[in-house]
Amino acid sequence: MLPIAIDVMSGDHEPREYLAGALRALTDDPQLCVQLVGEPQLITAALAPLPASVRARATVVAASQVVAMEDKPREAIRRKKDSSMRLAIDLVQQGRACACVSAGNTGALTAIAHFVLGTLPGVERAAIISAIPAAHGHTHMLDLGANTKATPEQLRQFAAMGAIIARDVYGLAAPRIGLLNIGEEDMKGHEVVQAAHALLTRSGLNYVGFVEGDDIFSGAVDVVVTDGFTGNVALKTVEGAIRGTAKLVFDTLSSPEVSQAAEGVMPALLAAAQELDPDYIGGCTLLGVDGICVISHGSSNALAMRSSVHRAVECVEAHVVDRMKEAVADAG
Repeated sequence: MLPIAIDVMSGDHEPREYLAGALRALTDDPQLCVQLVGEPQLITAALAPLPASVRARATVVAASQVVAMEDKPREAIRRKKDSSMRLAIDLVQQGRACACVSAGNTGALTAIAHFVLGTLPGVERAAIISAIPAAHGHTHMLDLGANTKATPEQLRQFAAMGAIIARDVYGLAAPRIGLLNIGEEDMKGHEVVQAAHALLTRSGLNYVGFVEGDDIFSGAVDVVVTDGFTGNVALKTVEGAIRGTAKLVFDTLSSPEVSQAAEGVMPALLAAAQELDPDYIGGCTLLGVDGICVISHGSSNALAMRSSVHRAVECVEAHVVDRMKEAVADAG
């Protein structure tokens, strides 16, 4: 496998946090090679304490610029051609890396990936997908922020791409697909979801119809499709609810009144909390461009970056881009 290119400079945290996560992923997997893109002195200093056998699997790629979280996508493309984000994506386009990972500005990364990699034939717009904890394991949801609006045809394409991830990365033979709406009845929703519903009904996908927000977690579907505005709001709401609920539970169990009684259940609760923790789940994958890009949260800590690198490896090993090309060819 070619190296994973990792932008270690972009995001809300210090680059050392992203570097720490990248190096933890490198240490986890003795087969993994990485290209660490950013400020050379900082990267070299972080690599120095590691065993020589680990350092040998890391290459330093110098970048003189960083895409800031407030940068507009168009300006990032035009004025930051030597940014760590742009160079990481360039490495994928040049065939020198098999995937890239960044915790930077989602809008800029999506725009640069569109510009540098291009979309797959038959795909109009890329979409962001992630796995959300649910009763049956995970529900795969897209789009989570690449497109604030989507046409009915784009929603159909999102569904097809989401099904490929659920099937080839997570092993679901016939992923059940739902279209997010304000109700399950056929007459509900605005004209875009109504038109998308008609397209999906005729698509040949395992489409089960409209779903509501609670179906994301119920186990009723494996893939939930929506536009990026709605999807991003839903994702941030889910993540906030998970973290808030976990804090409330653990604060309660740690109080002096119940701490002794809680000792027996605490290990099981910690394991469950880990399964729900977005940092353990890893980053979101940008689907539809001609290359693998994983977007880690801008506020990612080292654990989240490590998980995002592992997510990129999963997508490479599942040949996600090739599977999408095949699916688009078959649909044509």
